Amino acid sequence: ELQMITMPYENLIQPGDNPDLTKERKTASFNLWKMHCFVHEGEEVVKRRKEILEFVQSTHEFDDPVPAEFLSREEVVDRGARKAVVMTNKADAIDTSDFFGEGMYYQSLVIGRDLHSMSLHYIMFMPTIQGQSDDDQMDEWMAPTAARAFLGTFAQTELGHGSNLTKLEATATYDPKTEEFVLHTPTLTATKWWPGGLGKSCNVAVVMAQLYTNGECKGPHPFFVPLRDPDTHMPLKGVTLGDIGPKFGINGSDNGFLIFDHYRIPRRNMFMRFSKVLPDGTYVAPPHAKLGFGTMVFVRSIMIKDQSTQLGAAAVIAIRYSAVRRQGEINEGAGEVQVIDYRTQQFRLLPQLARAFAFLFAAYEIKTLYMSVTEQIGTGNVDLLPELHAVSSGLKAVVSWETAQGIEQLRLACGGHGYSRASAFPDIYTYAVGGCTYEGENIVMLLQVARFLMKCAKEVRIGNPKLANIGEYIARNDSGKARIRSWKQVTDEDIIHDFEAVARRMIFASYDRLKSCENAMTKKEAWNKCSIDLCKTARMHVKLYLIKVFLRRVATCDDAACKKVMHTLATLYAFDLISGASGYFMKGGFMSEQQLELVQSDLYEILEVLRPESVALADSWDMSDLELKSVLGRRDGNVYPALLEWAKKSQLNRTEVLPTFEKYLGPMMKEERSHL
Repeated sequence: ELQMITMPYENLIQPGDNPDLTKERKTASFNLWKMHCFVHEGEEVVKRRKEILEFVQSTHEFDDPVPAEFLSREEVVDRGARKAVVMTNKADAIDTSDFFGEGMYYQSLVIGRDLHSMSLHYIMFMPTIQGQSDDDQMDEWMAPTAARAFLGTFAQTELGHGSNLTKLEATATYDPKTEEFVLHTPTLTATKWWPGGLGKSCNVAVVMAQLYTNGECKGPHPFFVPLRDPDTHMPLKGVTLGDIGPKFGINGSDNGFLIFDHYRIPRRNMFMRFSKVLPDGTYVAPPHAKLGFGTMVFVRSIMIKDQSTQLGAAAVIAIRYSAVRRQGEINEGAGEVQVIDYRTQQFRLLPQLARAFAFLFAAYEIKTLYMSVTEQIGTGNVDLLPELHAVSSGLKAVVSWETAQGIEQLRLACGGHGYSRASAFPDIYTYAVGGCTYEGENIVMLLQVARFLMKCAKEVRIGNPKLANIGEYIARNDSGKARIRSWKQVTDEDIIHDFEAVARRMIFASYDRLKSCENAMTKKEAWNKCSIDLCKTARMHVKLYLIKVFLRRVATCDDAACKKVMHTLATLYAFDLISGASGYFMKGGFMSEQQLELVQSDLYEILEVLRPESVALADSWDMSDLELKSVLGRRDGNVYPALLEWAKKSQLNRTEVLPTFEKYLGPMMKEERSHL
């Protein structure tokens, strides 16, 4: 029976483990191996994860004699660069064409919750080479990019502008006499700011700059720009760059600034797969304005998966620790109980675990859609691209925000020990929360989704909807009343019907208010006036998508026991969202007060049903101690002795008496004693 719960190649339960954690693992109703296969998209993926883990653990060049928490920034940057070189030298250990799967996992095991000198090279620079280069450029740049003959980054954000790309200030002015572009930073606020690896590591960059040719501005375009001498690594003439300093987190990355002073590059250094500038300065526009969105969608699919993994890690840590930690009594004299027995604790933990799975499954779907759209673009079909861009923008905003909130809630659920870096929560949070602002500020992303939704609403109103699969519900009608029932009776169709109805009502309410405001002011003023409601509408559209994906993914599970418990978790996710947005569901009498009360009481009942499955569901993420890097969330549950051993490694414990005693504290106390 125990073997059915554990993976066939590893005993998750071992002698000497914390007895409470062992007890929890034995209560699971499902086969953990089968759940691993479902969560990670197949048996082969799970086996590959095991192989990659064993490779990293057996490669001593990856070993860290001192935990990263006890290193200075210079040491962290050095560690990251050293490991990145070894990691990429040994890239044959993984399928390098699968960065979304094996690449991300490999990097997480080696580097941890940080970036390194090559992160942007692989995440942004290489996909841009692949997606924006014409055939000749691909032949010239792709091989050295893949070989790491140079290291690249992606320089778009400026000191004065981030999400508003149309107002970037850096310029690339074409000179037809020499067939060169002149890159220039005309103002202080035009300084490129934030690109990872730009400060000290990278020697080339994809630079976004306003393209000027024949006296006209054609908007921001990407350029391939050498920055440093390939031999000496010194900045080239006309280029000033450096590190922007320590940050809230991710300090293994040397994020940088970049200033150009009339710096010249060849005409062919403009990426020309879609847009072109001919030798005489003639501008050739792209066949579709949104063709450049493909790279952004790919990066966001990676972000969504990364965010889901961080929230999942936080949930694993908090759930395991809540099973180990005993505090207080529920029944007087019965002894202290596991913290996870408290209903309030379950309410903190399990909805966050459900969110993490929902986000992971959405990442899978967006990646699949991206691959499909990329194939369609190759045949000239761009019909799905605007909708895919919109939903990926919305997911980026909703997932990163709710991940940040969820990690903090899970940290609080671990009490005081969650505040220690030994728990991993500080590193998880500071790593994940950056996602709320990089690759697009979240409110701006939501307003992009809202703009798409308002366009859809207009098409429906005029009777000419052109909606792809994700947004087709906007043109449908609903029954006028919520179908929600007891969680044991409600169907997936009932849940989707209710979310679609609420999202649709919010879309048309926002559209009508926007049109009404446009009658009294300019369109931009009206948009600003309605922007709060527009953001709320966009969030509901995204949450509907998340619900659909979660339920659709669970329906594909071919193991009855796994499917049952995962469907219960999906229902918890849906009911928790309804409870949190009850005002929108009850608006106009769509959902009755009795139905809402049922949702809330059922929500608590589901927590009780999932309580015995909690630790096994956390184990379903298949996260090793190397990946978790948490004393509180360790597999064996032996938290307290490990916490003491971790503390002994503190830099302050290298000596019994610190210099501060001789310099400050000792003289003060000696002086005060002399007066007693």
